[in-house]
Amino acid sequence: MPPSHLDPRLLRGFVAVAEELHFTRAAARLYVAQQALSRDVRRLERELGAELFVRSTRQVTLTADGERLLPLARRVLQAQDDLLSAFGQARPLLVDCNSSSLGTPRRVLHRARELAPGLEMMARYESGLTGAASEVLAGRLDVSFGRYAGLAPALRAALDHQPVRYEPMAVLLPEDHRLAARPCVPLAELAGEEVYAGAGNPRTPEWTDLAHRLFEGRGIEVASPVPMAVGDEEFGRIMAKTRTPVLAVVDFPAMPGSVLRPLVDPVPLSPISLVWRKELVHPALDALRQAAAQVAAEEGWLRRPEGGWIPAIDAKIMSVSE
Repeated sequence: MPPSHLDPRLLRGFVAVAEELHFTRAAARLYVAQQALSRDVRRLERELGAELFVRSTRQVTLTADGERLLPLARRVLQAQDDLLSAFGQARPLLVDCNSSSLGTPRRVLHRARELAPGLEMMARYESGLTGAASEVLAGRLDVSFGRYAGLAPALRAALDHQPVRYEPMAVLLPEDHRLAARPCVPLAELAGEEVYAGAGNPRTPEWTDLAHRLFEGRGIEVASPVPMAVGDEEFGRIMAKTRTPVLAVVDFPAMPGSVLRPLVDPVPLSPISLVWRKELVHPALDALRQAAAQVAAEEGWLRRPEGGWIPAIDAKIMSVSE
C-alpha cells in the first residue's frame, strides 16, 4: 500500500541527492551526516515501494521512478516552504554573496540581519551571477547579487530582481605597471592593453560581456583565460604570475603586489541587482529587499554620476525596475 504520509525531510534529502548525484555533497549541503542521509533515502524508497537511485562505487543516477518523483517532490517542498513562510516559520534563506571580499552583498546582508534578527540568512559564496542563477532555479540557493541584464533571456524570465547599486569600476594593476602611479586611470590610457575580465569562467559570462561592451572601440582587449582560481589568495597568486591588469570594482580587495585604481573618462559602472526566483515567498527576502533599498538610499548607490557609462540594455532594465 502507498504511504498515507511522507515526512518532508525524506523528500528534501531525496531532492538534494537527485540534484547533486552524490551522497557526500548532498549531505554537506543539508548539514547532515552521510549515513543519516542514506538511511532517509532508503526509508523513502521502502515507503514508496520504489527504487529511486542506481548506486555504484563511482556514480549515483536516478531511476525512472526517481525521475518521476523529482518534480513532484520539488512542488511539495516549495508548497511547504511557502506555507511556513506565510506564518513566520521560515527555513533559513540561502544568500549568495558572490565573494567574501565584495562589499555590496555583505553590507546588504548585514543590514537585513539587523532588520530581522529572528530570521536566519545563510551566506554562500558561489562567484558569478550566471552560475548562481542556475543554483537559484534549482532551489540550492534562494538569492544572489549581480548583473541581471547580463543573464540569458531564459534565465531572466524565471527570475526577479531589484536594482541595488551602480558600482564604479576599477582596474587592478601590478604595482610597477606604467599606470600604477596614477590616482585614477582614464580608459583611453588602457588602449593596447589586455585586461583580464573572467574570460573562460562559465560562472561569470555576464562580467566578461560587460568588459567586451566597455572595451569595444577603445583598443582594449579582453585577456585570454587563465587557470581558474578559487579564493582571494589563489586569485592574487595567479594574477601576480600573469601580471595582467584585472577589470574590477572600487571595493575590490587589496592584493599583494598590486594597486587598485578607479577608471574614469567615462566612469564605467557595474549594475548590481538583488536576484531571486520568481514567486519565492520568504520573510527574509522581504528583509533583504528592505535592507537593499535602505543602504542604496543612504549611500546614493542608485545615483548615476554624470557621464557614467553602462550598456544600453542595463540602463533600460535597471530603470524599469528602480
